[in-house]
Amino acid sequence: MTPEGPAYQGRPLPHPEEGVVDQGLGFDLGTLRSRRRVLGLLGGVGGMAALAACGSGSTTANDPSASPTSSASADSSLTEIPDETNGPYPADGTNGVNVLDKDGIVRQDIRSSFGDSGATARGIPFTFELTVLDIVEGGEPMAGAAVYAWQCDRDGKYSLYSEGVEDENYLRGVQVADSRGRVKFVSVFPACYPGRWPHVHFEVYPGLDDVTDYDKRLSTSQLALPKKVCDAVFATTGYEASVDNLAQLTLKTDNVFGDDGGVHQLAATTGSPEAGYTATLTVPIDTGTEPTGGSAPGGGGPGGESGSGGGPGGQPPSGAPR
Repeated sequence: MTPEGPAYQGRPLPHPEEGVVDQGLGFDLGTLRSRRRVLGLLGGVGGMAALAACGSGSTTANDPSASPTSSASADSSLTEIPDETNGPYPADGTNGVNVLDKDGIVRQDIRSSFGDSGATARGIPFTFELTVLDIVEGGEPMAGAAVYAWQCDRDGKYSLYSEGVEDENYLRGVQVADSRGRVKFVSVFPACYPGRWPHVHFEVYPGLDDVTDYDKRLSTSQLALPKKVCDAVFATTGYEASVDNLAQLTLKTDNVFGDDGGVHQLAATTGSPEAGYTATLTVPIDTGTEPTGGSAPGGGGPGGESGSGGGPGGQPPSGAPR
């Protein structure tokens, strides 16, 4: 992210709402030309060998001591999305609550509960799209990967955990990536509750058959939302409590995004409170390394979330069971 919007290798994206792989032929040709210039400077075949040697030693962004990837085709221009905690409210089976083995969890529109529940989360319309890429395979889209996403509602509550919505399962769902590695969820804009920057959780699995086995996850991370957009949403009716909560935070002081200010997790977001918002985020994953995120703290009880290096975080209003 730059002050002018999202960019790739210093070049502004002509379609900021789309992932890098969907910027059009002109942008792709510019990328190819820049790579060819580098190869020419390094001297043909020798230059290609030098670039391959540089790429083979790439490490994950949040772990400089990580072992080099084992694949010579790894795309060293991509930075792996940071692994993060899945928080106290994942409902993925890691702390006793599991929604992933329920019929109905595979859906795009996650605003309403399914099964025996019937509530619908209220709030500003919000669509978020993730593009999952495999760094080891040169940045190829991970078609067929399954993504489980979940978030709090307008009041900062998490279904299945928070007081008053323990019997609901809204704002949780699974989607399978298409041929471009993309999944899309239709939701409502999340609140800002005490101690945490507005965010959406997600886990990536190799395929749909793997989502009930947490040990098969490839990545656990979070999507962050831009402050300007949050300010506009929180000025509307229903989000009043989020105004003061956000005023006490920055991306740098948030205990999950604070490691790097959320630079690799800040979604490109467009829209308005009247029309709703759309957020897009590219999710590069190094499938050659072991994931380090997850592990809901405190067995899902109060105490909030901690990031890859953070301390205790906030909890939603009238939050987890005590």
